[in-house]
Amino acid sequence: MTQQLVPGAPSGGPLDSQAPQMVQPPVRPPTLFNGATVHGWFGIRALRHPKELPLMAACGLLTLGAYAAWFGLIAWLIAVPEPTEAGAAVRSFIMNSLGQYLLLVPLLPILLWVVRAIMYAQQRARGVQMSFTQFPEGYRMVVEAARDFGLRRVPDAYVMLGNGKINAFAAGHGHRRYVVVYSDLFEVGGSARDPEALRFVINHEVGHLAAGHASFLRLAITTLGMQVPLIGSALSRAQEYTADNHGYAACPQGAPGTMGLLAAGKYLGAQVSFHALADRAVTEGGFWLHIASWRASHPVLTWRAHALRDRSRPGRLMARPKQGVLAGPISPVGRDSSKTWPTPGQVLAFMDATRPRVAAEEQFGRYPGVEYDVPRDAVRLADPRPVGR
Repeated sequence: MTQQLVPGAPSGGPLDSQAPQMVQPPVRPPTLFNGATVHGWFGIRALRHPKELPLMAACGLLTLGAYAAWFGLIAWLIAVPEPTEAGAAVRSFIMNSLGQYLLLVPLLPILLWVVRAIMYAQQRARGVQMSFTQFPEGYRMVVEAARDFGLRRVPDAYVMLGNGKINAFAAGHGHRRYVVVYSDLFEVGGSARDPEALRFVINHEVGHLAAGHASFLRLAITTLGMQVPLIGSALSRAQEYTADNHGYAACPQGAPGTMGLLAAGKYLGAQVSFHALADRAVTEGGFWLHIASWRASHPVLTWRAHALRDRSRPGRLMARPKQGVLAGPISPVGRDSSKTWPTPGQVLAFMDATRPRVAAEEQFGRYPGVEYDVPRDAVRLADPRPVGR
């Protein structure tokens, strides 16, 4: 059986006679239990963060506990239609506090289905669809990522107006999967900037799909549990590390550019030192920094950069890494007392006595259509330690 390369072309028309034909691949379509990839429901295990599945199980048990509480509440309401005065007071307290939320628990799968359907419809109605003729370079990255990770079908892909936001995400509806890249992030893929960073981002998002993070069944099982403080955000961070592992496996050279892009934006990202960013995961610590990290749905960028640089151990979820410092920071460390911070004169004297290992003519970013004498990686991968004159 053949399929037109250009869907929707009228039968017998010019496209039908001239367009090349492609044979449907002999791969079973995704079902509820075989997973989005040929690797099964759990995807490529070697690329999954080791804490992700235990945290997913914990969130699943919490969600099942919420369903059990709903059944218990309904059974109690039926079994005790006319409670005693004390029972009536307890019933009133439960219904006024928890009951109204518990009664919504059975609606969760329906709400998830509707929300996912609307999200996908919004992309189809407003986004620019990547295809053979629209952003073909970016679309090729999506197709190659789908091939590398064993996806059963190529996901849909869209570019969406970012209005200055640097973001991308992966989602699905039914067995369909898609990725969305905000326009401000997509722009970084041009030849004048960093196509490797765009490839890393696309592989990261397709990695979410390959790992099953967009599965309706998985979301239905874990959504309520992910609302629990600490556990839910830890699972989200583990999923991001898993997606980063997919991005790194397919495009390791794009990791520094991606971290710079997320840290400083599409113009300044090329000037962010990847090593200096990763070093701060070790030098920056303290109670409040950990509180900020535990509340985040994504790993903080310093920890994330450290995990991408040091591939000997998985990314940290709860405690900062303690190895891998290349050089002590010139700037003060936030957790130290301000008494130890240098004076302006001390810093200026230090800067006058040293020079950076890589001197860039344009320090404040790279712009499209401009040629630079300093290679892109010379700054962000340079040894962060200054040297004397």
